[in-house]
Amino acid sequence: MTTADHIIVGSGVNALVCAAVLAGKGAKVLVLERNSMIGGCIRTEEITAPGFVHDVMATTFVLFTTGPAYAVLGKDLARHGLEFCNTDTPTGVLRPDGSYLIQRMNQAANIAAFNAAAIGDGDQYGRDVGEIGKNAGLLFGLLGGGLWSWPTLKLLAREAWRRGPRNFAGFLGEALVPARGWLETAYQSETMRALWAPWVLHAGLAPEDAFSGQITKVIAFALEAAGAPIVKGGAQNFIEAFKALIKERGGEIRTGADVAHVVRKNGRAVGVRLASGEQIAARKSVICSVTPTQLYDRLLADERSAEKTENVRKYRYGKGNFQVHYALNRPPAWRSEELDKVALLHLTPGLDGTSKACNEAMRGILPEVPTICVGQPHVLDPSRCPQGKAILWLQLPEAPRHIKGDAAGKLEAPADGKWTEALREAFADRVEAILADNIDGFKESVIARRAYSPADLETMNINLVGGDPYGGSATIDQAFLWRPFKGSVNHDTNVKGLYHIGASTHPGAGLGGGSGFLLAQRL
Repeated sequence: MTTADHIIVGSGVNALVCAAVLAGKGAKVLVLERNSMIGGCIRTEEITAPGFVHDVMATTFVLFTTGPAYAVLGKDLARHGLEFCNTDTPTGVLRPDGSYLIQRMNQAANIAAFNAAAIGDGDQYGRDVGEIGKNAGLLFGLLGGGLWSWPTLKLLAREAWRRGPRNFAGFLGEALVPARGWLETAYQSETMRALWAPWVLHAGLAPEDAFSGQITKVIAFALEAAGAPIVKGGAQNFIEAFKALIKERGGEIRTGADVAHVVRKNGRAVGVRLASGEQIAARKSVICSVTPTQLYDRLLADERSAEKTENVRKYRYGKGNFQVHYALNRPPAWRSEELDKVALLHLTPGLDGTSKACNEAMRGILPEVPTICVGQPHVLDPSRCPQGKAILWLQLPEAPRHIKGDAAGKLEAPADGKWTEALREAFADRVEAILADNIDGFKESVIARRAYSPADLETMNINLVGGDPYGGSATIDQAFLWRPFKGSVNHDTNVKGLYHIGASTHPGAGLGGGSGFLLAQRL
């Protein structure tokens, strides 16, 4: 029987970080992936036309480059070919009336530009990102640290003592303000509000959700400080660097290894059984980078307490994601040349438009005017396509998982509520029409288009339940101390030696590798 110290089920960023750190400490690590390729939501393919390299799902690595895993592993990953490309204009917004704003990696320039949009907005922006910097130790300690731990307890006690109990309570209360509340009271310019409202969606939240204001301030701070980096040559090179590093450290990765069951003995996880029937033993731990549904309904299906059954039943998944990729015969001709260099540009009517589209998607309705995040990878990394050509990476974070209707009244919802190929392409046509309104000669520039519905994304990765890339709703009741369940303690489960990591666990979704790193540090 094959034996390892640690068996890791799944191969997303958290699994790879965990494997690399544990292997670096001399442990024998085995990573098992059910698909033919590793990477989870990190996948690079020529999906439109030859020579056009697309990151099919995730593409921006700011959470990784600013996180603790990169600080520990970065130099070794660079030895294995990992290199990032960046731009000094990480994000921007373009509204239907042609108004736009761009955030740069230069605070003085940002303050000046935002003050030009409305007197005082730039100064307020400076105060907002300055507040994040001033409170970075506390904020990032809570956002990325092990919550049920002495270091976190001491951090909270120290901050409560330093600030005073009432002021500390006030700080925590302010952190719960929704993005709408923050944006409407802080900024006068509708375009300034529109610049930040869509970023709420990238945290798996809505503008009216508690804590969405604070997390958006954190995102603004991170983008200004670190940009919106992508991997040179495609995100697949991130995966290749991890593969090489894990192998160099004595670890093993197996694809086509579908784990069907966690084997227990005397209440402890002692290995796994594959769908093929093969059994693999674990001397120290089994680590599952999966959703609660996969862990408790499948891998632990034969041992379910009433409490866990109820927890899994109540666990909520969020909105679906919709992706569109383009190969273009020339760079997009935006109505303003300044937009040509923006890494991630949002097309939205504004705060109310984002809120409306988000609400429609949450109710199972196809948004009439979806919020579109347009990535321009060729700007950061010209190697992604032939010279003089361009690619676009589009993410729509407001797609219904189960379709009940169409807000525009033009597309018919399937009787079973499931995405079909015809509906996917019709919705992609709606998106393309918005692009064509903002890019001169866009339709004539298209070489090829490839769209992915939420159902397509779940087919590629079973952990994207209903196309939700965030591992479950990220509202405050399913975040921090309460992720995934109200009784969860760090990454422990009710089975000794069995641990749970991934987007469904603290610190949540994204490409930071936070849960994998936290658990590896513990073990």
